[in-house]
Amino acid sequence: MAEGNESWKNKDDQEEDEEDVDETAYTTQKDAVLFAIEVSESMLAPPPHSDSKKSETDSATAAAIKCAYQIMQQRIISHPKDKMGVLLFGTEKSKFEERDDNDNGNVTYPHCYLLTDLTVPSAADVKALKAIVEDEDEAQSLLKPSEEPVDMPNLLFCANQIFTRGAPDFASRRLFIITDKDDPHSANKALRSSATVRAKDLYDLGVTIELFPISHPDHKFDRTKFYDDIIYRDPADDGGDLATAPRDFKSAGGDGISLLNDLISDINSKQFTKRALFSNMKFEIGPEFQISVKGYNLLQPAKPAKQDWVYQGGETNQIVKPESARLNDDDTKPVEKDEIKKAYKFGGTQILFTSEEQEKLRSFGKPGIRIIGFKPQSMLPFWASVKKSTFIYPSEEGFVGSSRVFSALWQKLVKNKIMGLAWFIARQNSSPTIVAILPSEERLSENTGLQLNPAGLWLYPLPFADDIREAPDQLTQVFSPDNLTNEMRTVIKQLQLPKGIYDPSKYPNPSLQWHYKILQAIALEEDIPETPEDKTVPKYRQVEKRAGEYIHNWGQLLEEATNVYRKEHGSGAKHERADSDGPVKKKVKTEGLDNVGDDELKKIISTGKLAKHTVAELKDLLAAKGLSNSGRKPDLIERIEQWADEN
Repeated sequence: MAEGNESWKNKDDQEEDEEDVDETAYTTQKDAVLFAIEVSESMLAPPPHSDSKKSETDSATAAAIKCAYQIMQQRIISHPKDKMGVLLFGTEKSKFEERDDNDNGNVTYPHCYLLTDLTVPSAADVKALKAIVEDEDEAQSLLKPSEEPVDMPNLLFCANQIFTRGAPDFASRRLFIITDKDDPHSANKALRSSATVRAKDLYDLGVTIELFPISHPDHKFDRTKFYDDIIYRDPADDGGDLATAPRDFKSAGGDGISLLNDLISDINSKQFTKRALFSNMKFEIGPEFQISVKGYNLLQPAKPAKQDWVYQGGETNQIVKPESARLNDDDTKPVEKDEIKKAYKFGGTQILFTSEEQEKLRSFGKPGIRIIGFKPQSMLPFWASVKKSTFIYPSEEGFVGSSRVFSALWQKLVKNKIMGLAWFIARQNSSPTIVAILPSEERLSENTGLQLNPAGLWLYPLPFADDIREAPDQLTQVFSPDNLTNEMRTVIKQLQLPKGIYDPSKYPNPSLQWHYKILQAIALEEDIPETPEDKTVPKYRQVEKRAGEYIHNWGQLLEEATNVYRKEHGSGAKHERADSDGPVKKKVKTEGLDNVGDDELKKIISTGKLAKHTVAELKDLLAAKGLSNSGRKPDLIERIEQWADEN
């Protein structure tokens, strides 16, 4: 790439030396989401009748309100700092007023009913939505459509005021519009033009509009009639060929697909922006040829997050502010930071290092990704997976044109089935790793059309020589007979999942969901559930019905094969591999360290026999001496040697 091409120039080269900030820290931005749900005769119409047990029973508006209720239930605990509101439009009643400073009066937005204000959801907000979902009389009195048509400019301006008042300083603000009218102002060009202006105002305010169109059996939603002029897309977030196409939602009774489940799954995927593991990182493809990328940790196990410590000993619960300090053992006085020295043990002596020297020892350069070559993907062995991979995606913040180059590299890797080898430093002062850059193609769900696997590149950490362990010399290999293997094949065929695909999204974490249900019951003053719902438990009745006979037959064959093996080789005897030539080597039994005296222990250390003992024995010895027994075997040996030098 020529050096004079200004389109590839860094936006701010002067800040290159100031990039020592830890770019891997997760963003702490908060989200504000406003649901705008249409109330009309078509949206309130019940779905067509169907004899199927999986058919829908709720109208589109009721399903959308239930969706907002369930989303609020999920996010009130998992994202306690985010704001959420529900706005109904097209209703006969109106409930949203704003004070006008010019004439000291109130401005009312007709046919806009603010069901829950845009704020951090409380228990009262959840109960209010729950009452509408469960109380049909209250829902009918509230969900009464107006005789006048929907005024989209009025709705968008109302949403503008709600975001300005409720979340003025939020970095992420989103408006979710759920409607089935694809052209609300087909005969009124003035209102259509006004709606475009109001949508542009929302975009300038930093609000992203997400459309959730509802299609009916007799009418398919057409975005091009109106909403293509309303919904703005940032070209920097397009991603070129890697972008995902929008989808429609069907309100039908007999198709076996629930509108409510579709809305919940899609809103969950769009409601909150992805937290970047690192952003605006340099990706060097060649000499003086760099783009910028963002990294995401998509394979992170979810765990209950403790927000604060709570003291329950008083009349009311109080949040505890913990404080920690280092104290001297002799006089219990605080130890200042400048009094603490760090050292490494070398040759039995302590070598001190300053904090600056330690940083230089750990520094291998600035964070970044640098390609050092390309290899066929077939050269990557299956055992090379030692750590979880990091997903990267282009970013236009550092270098203009990064998305196009990233897309071209992705297409080349996919087409030729090759992978890149790169030098990768994740963050400041972190150890470098060699990674394989593997492309992933986008995979969508056949039922819902939702994205299952994103299209992009994965940084696949490769093991160093120290990470690879050789197999023991002596191995006992026992092969199952052919009849036993064939019978197990029959069992597996009977237990195949539908279409042979395992979808982990259908099996929520039972421990995490149980934790959230307990917190939700306490917050909403509901009864504490007694037993958790665990969808990972196998359906034993179906397993017995489908493959019970084959499993029993396999068990009988296994017992027969075990008896034959015991008669031929003896019971409980250890055997070496069949291809071993020499005699079996006996293990050298080491004496335990439990009853060893100090003098004898020092003798063991001096003769170098300490390494022959197991990790469990070393940990027991350290625990007996009152020392820390955590770490790997070299750390344990070093700790014991240090104790011997001091004593």
